[in-house]
Amino acid sequence: MTGKSILITGCSTGIGHDAAHCLRAAGWRVFASCRKQTDCDRLNADGFDSPRIDYCDTQSIADGLAQVLDATGGSLDALFNNGARGLPGAIEDVPTEALRDLFDSNLIGWHDLTRQVLPVMRAKGQGRIVNCSSVLGYVPMRYRGAYVATKYALEGWTDSLRIELRGTGIHAVLIEPGPITTALRRNNAAQFFHWIDWENSPFAGDYRATLVKRFSETGRGPDPFELPASAVSARLVAALTARRPKARYRVTTPAHVMNGLRRALPTRLLDWVIAKG
Repeated sequence: MTGKSILITGCSTGIGHDAAHCLRAAGWRVFASCRKQTDCDRLNADGFDSPRIDYCDTQSIADGLAQVLDATGGSLDALFNNGARGLPGAIEDVPTEALRDLFDSNLIGWHDLTRQVLPVMRAKGQGRIVNCSSVLGYVPMRYRGAYVATKYALEGWTDSLRIELRGTGIHAVLIEPGPITTALRRNNAAQFFHWIDWENSPFAGDYRATLVKRFSETGRGPDPFELPASAVSARLVAALTARRPKARYRVTTPAHVMNGLRRALPTRLLDWVIAKG
């Protein structure tokens, strides 16, 4: 038993759900937060402490963290910022309101929660802030510009935080997964059809042949090189337990390959490779 505590966001499914079970099995006291109360109730029934935290709801952030600190006596060893959403669509088709909403979900809410956690860790003289980024935090992708923007911003935000925390005993770490088996594809479809007026877009034909077709496919198998969420959990454990954690932990072959290509290729050639898929 480690006797340590961690708050994980976005635990209803996928990466957060697997991480919560993995760390509980390793002896951590896990606070497995979700955006929806129904998901929190399900995790509570499974034996977790599950405060409701919605990054787009500032009051839920304060209340959820207060619940955690009340349970631990004011202490917290680690925070895994994980809950996030996608928004497929060409940049010119993404409404400004939708982009603001996505930044609240994928960055601003993380900033809010992290700022409230840091004084707790400073009082203890140690802690880990682990942020779940993406391969799309360092290379772009067609029709993913809104999501890419939030992850690029997260990368810079975390890098700055890591430098500012030097010497405090608190480490800021990025995990950068490539394709992982999660509910993100289903959630992406919901966001796309909610926000994107795709039939009146100049990209309508391409959407129909790519995104819309993909979203309508049932029983679709894993993408090439896709790994289960447990692959991310393994890197999370390394980030939490290393005496001197790395700044970045990449997960899946595509994450490593794309990092190598962006370093080796000129921008124009890298654009060509990415455009070819």
